[in-house]
Amino acid sequence: MGMQNRTDRPYDIVLFGATSFAGTLTAEYLAGHAPEGLRWAIAGRSEEKLARLRERLPTGAEIGVVRADVSDPASLRSLAEQARVVATTVGPYVTYGEDLVAACADAGTDYLDLCGEPEFVDRTYVRHDARARETGARLVHAAGFDSIPHDLGVYFTVGQLPEGVPLSVEGFVTADATFSGGTFASALGQFARQRQMAAAARDRRRHEPRLVGRRASAPLGAPRFAGEVGAWALPMPTIDPQIVRRSAAALERYGPDFRYRQYAAVRRLPVAVGGVAAVGALVAAAQVPPARRWLSDRLKPGDGPGPEKRARSWFSVRFVGEGGGRRVYTEVSGGDPGYGETAKMLAESALCLAFDELPRTAGQVTTAVAMGDALVERLRAAGIRFRVASVR
Repeated sequence: MGMQNRTDRPYDIVLFGATSFAGTLTAEYLAGHAPEGLRWAIAGRSEEKLARLRERLPTGAEIGVVRADVSDPASLRSLAEQARVVATTVGPYVTYGEDLVAACADAGTDYLDLCGEPEFVDRTYVRHDARARETGARLVHAAGFDSIPHDLGVYFTVGQLPEGVPLSVEGFVTADATFSGGTFASALGQFARQRQMAAAARDRRRHEPRLVGRRASAPLGAPRFAGEVGAWALPMPTIDPQIVRRSAAALERYGPDFRYRQYAAVRRLPVAVGGVAAVGALVAAAQVPPARRWLSDRLKPGDGPGPEKRARSWFSVRFVGEGGGRRVYTEVSGGDPGYGETAKMLAESALCLAFDELPRTAGQVTTAVAMGDALVERLRAAGIRFRVASVR
């Protein structure tokens, strides 16, 4: 796969949703870091907006423009057939994303998104994984802050631990950042679809092969004071642990019995209690349509933090891994997690799928399974830090 995959197509990479907030940042990153000879295009429903974006990019004359609309499946099929890799920022994915996944699976085109929506990931596995395996397409969800630092951070941590023994890893997330209207809309949608999300998870379990001879789990932990990081640890019901568990199930390097838990790390107890209460209130409000609409109007898709706020933003995910009598402390960290670093992660993932020598995989796969060491090294070169803090 890699460079040999569909080299006859006009574009190596097509970025769909390029005029969105996250899409524009990704386009700017690609324009500034495109390797020589990269054939790429920006795509969306408004050719006028795409043309304006291309004019603002430093290599605009060399960037293609492809019109495609989520309401027009034929345009999505045409987009997929023109590209080796399609990266999309068009969400909420459960509302707007599935036809593009289907088009990529049919065309044998590698697919990337920024999805943090478990229902969408489970649904597309059931409906499109088998077809993607037939055509050789790699369908990679959660290729931004959801869930690259966590998935590759655990992959990196496991690499520091003994082989062939039971392993456990815990991740502790801290960040100072602001989210955009698109992210807020996706979160509200998930909170409002708890029943559908549970049904999609059950359906996936019925279709997914059982792991034989090994175990991989990602149970929700309990709130506690974590002395190993000096903070209150609050369980995070995000998609990240599910992604990590799927990497562990696919890769024998994670050992015969692997467990992962993820927490938000909060220094002060009152802040931790307030955060739990705020999330609970948001989940409750999302169940009531008028309240959900009112919340949606407070921050609309397309809105997002400005350059100054993004420049001050940062994230850190600290991992504690144990197994075979060894304990290792590692960290993945970087700048603005939701936008600057997410754009970098999505763009570098697309370049990695297009150009790097990678394991031979197909179907719905995680970033660790599809790209592993190659993507870790790309992100390190791009300024995201992967480090071993200590080993005991």
